[in-house]
Amino acid sequence: MRITSIDVHGLRLTNADGAFALSGDRVLDGADSTLVRIATDAGIEGWGETCPLTGAYLPAFTGGIRAAIAELAPALLGADPRNLAEVTARLDGTLLGQAAAKAALDVACWDLLGRAAGLPAATLLGGIVRDDLPLYEAIPIGDPERTAARVAAALARGVRRFQLKVGGDPRRDVATVARVAEQAGDGALLIVDANGGWRLDDALIAARGLADLPVHLEQPCATLEACARVQRASGLPMIYDEVVVDAPSLVAAVRDGGASVVNLKLSKVGGLTRLRALRDLAAGLGVRVMVEDSWGGDVASAAIAHAAASAPAGALLATTFVNDATREHVAGHQPRSHAGRGSVPRGPGLGLDVSTDLLGAPLARYR
Repeated sequence: MRITSIDVHGLRLTNADGAFALSGDRVLDGADSTLVRIATDAGIEGWGETCPLTGAYLPAFTGGIRAAIAELAPALLGADPRNLAEVTARLDGTLLGQAAAKAALDVACWDLLGRAAGLPAATLLGGIVRDDLPLYEAIPIGDPERTAARVAAALARGVRRFQLKVGGDPRRDVATVARVAEQAGDGALLIVDANGGWRLDDALIAARGLADLPVHLEQPCATLEACARVQRASGLPMIYDEVVVDAPSLVAAVRDGGASVVNLKLSKVGGLTRLRALRDLAAGLGVRVMVEDSWGGDVASAAIAHAAASAPAGALLATTFVNDATREHVAGHQPRSHAGRGSVPRGPGLGLDVSTDLLGAPLARYR
């Protein structure tokens, strides 16, 4: 089997619940997703997707991703997509970095591998360890009243895991989290995520206020060193996200940062091949993982589901289906959450039937 062509499609995704606010005055009300379709001489196709949250979240933006794919895609022509080692070597031999662009191409090759084998990608990623996936719902920065209202609506739908965005005034953030903790009750998972938005002094103030609450603290500051100081001062279980991009940074987060959990995103690390390696490394080091992506639609959510379903036993803290936040769906809103839970598609590859009706003609074609 050889790759004969790669199509690149664009899709504007809009937020189903309106504007979503992060620390640092970053606001998401929509984003341009990039989808790739890889065709082969065997008549089998595979899909991948990458979508930056905003250009100010991680070092990736739509124009840069598509420019990188223009360099990477020709290097994959003629390759066997089932040989992920060859795919990775060709990608890395063409461009250093560019994880978000590589992620879409890598995921499409995993989709092809599964379709060729007649197996779900999760089976090939380590086996389906769990079909019932614990999903969290992200709650944007807001005042206590607005946050409480969103949490109440989610609780009514059966959601019991929340990622609460913070990173503004630390005392107000603590008050908001305390209210949600009381609201959610025993057994709820509460992740307090600043997305690296606090300076060290504000993070320490917040951490002291959160110390007696049943929460995980995620990436309070921009650097590993600052987050480690907050962890040591508070004793809170710490989730590292933005600073974990490869094996050395993951080991440093555990060894130097006191990580309890690492958050692995497909577009941050370069796709399923590298996410699987980091996921299993984390499990071997005794820390749990969150598996997700920055943003995206049905294709990104399916890739997340396969990586989460095949995580080693006991290693998965939580995951999320990013397509729950979007209005646009290219595969019938599959996978789809229900009452805060999800399952992995059981068809071969990613297990999706992607329609091009929303996508239209390709932005570019490489053959």
